[in-house]
Amino acid sequence: MEVEQRQQRRIAFYHLIITLLTLWSAVNVVLLSFHIGDWHVETHISNGLLVVFAVDYFVRLGRSRDRKTFLIHSAFDLMGIIPMHPVFALFRLGRLARMVQYHHLFWKLGLDGKWSHDFHRFIYSTGFIYLFSISIAIIVLSALLFSVFEHQSLSDSLWWAITTATTVGYGDDTPHTAVGKVIAVGLMFGGIGFIGLLTSTITDFFTNQASSNMPVDEAHDQDELRQLLVKMDTLTTKVEHLQNQVKRLEKADHRKKH
Repeated sequence: MEVEQRQQRRIAFYHLIITLLTLWSAVNVVLLSFHIGDWHVETHISNGLLVVFAVDYFVRLGRSRDRKTFLIHSAFDLMGIIPMHPVFALFRLGRLARMVQYHHLFWKLGLDGKWSHDFHRFIYSTGFIYLFSISIAIIVLSALLFSVFEHQSLSDSLWWAITTATTVGYGDDTPHTAVGKVIAVGLMFGGIGFIGLLTSTITDFFTNQASSNMPVDEAHDQDELRQLLVKMDTLTTKVEHLQNQVKRLEKADHRKKH
C-alpha cells in the first residue's frame, strides 16, 4: 500500500513538472510570436524545452508496453517536438488534457458530464485524432523535403505546405525543381484527401450530435406528424376505393336502364 502511494506521489510530482513546463512553452511561444522580450533568450528557452520534451517522449516510448497505442494517444506529443517552428510547442497542451483525464480532475471537481464524454468520443471514436495526425505528418514531411530540395527556410516551406494542402494556393512559394514538383503532387493528392476526410468527420460528428440532441417535444411532434401522414394516406386510399365502387355501381345502373 505504501509503495503504491509513493508511486502515485511520484507520478503526481512528475505531472506537475510537465504541466509547468508545458505552460512555460505556451507562454514562450506567445512571447516569440509577438516579439515581446529578448528574442535570443526566448529562442534558447524554446530549444531547451524542445530537448526536454523530446527526451521525455522517447523515454516514455521506450518504456511503453504497447507502443502502437502509445503512438496513437501521444500523437500531439510527437507534434510538439517537431523542430520546424516554435508554434508546434502548442501541441504540448494536449498532454495537459490527458493528465487531467488520468487524475479524474473533472470528476473530482464535479465538472464531469456529457460534454467531456462527447469530447472524448469526438477525438477518438470518430477517428479524428488519426486523421489529424496523418494530415499533420504529410504536411510536415512535405515541408521538410520541400525545404531541402527547393533551398527554402523551414518556416517558408511549412507555409507553402499548408497553403497547398488546404487548396488556398497563394502562389508566393512555388516549386521550381523537378523533385519539388513531385513533392507538390504528392502533397496535393495525399494532403488534400486526408484534410477532406478530416473536415467531413467534423461535419458528420456535429450533424449526428445535433440529431441526437433533438428536444424530446420536437421528436414527439415529429412522431405525431408521421402518424398523421400515415392516417391521411390510409384515408385517401379508402376514399379512392369508395369512388371506384360508386363508379362501378353507376355503370351497372346505366347498363340496366339501357
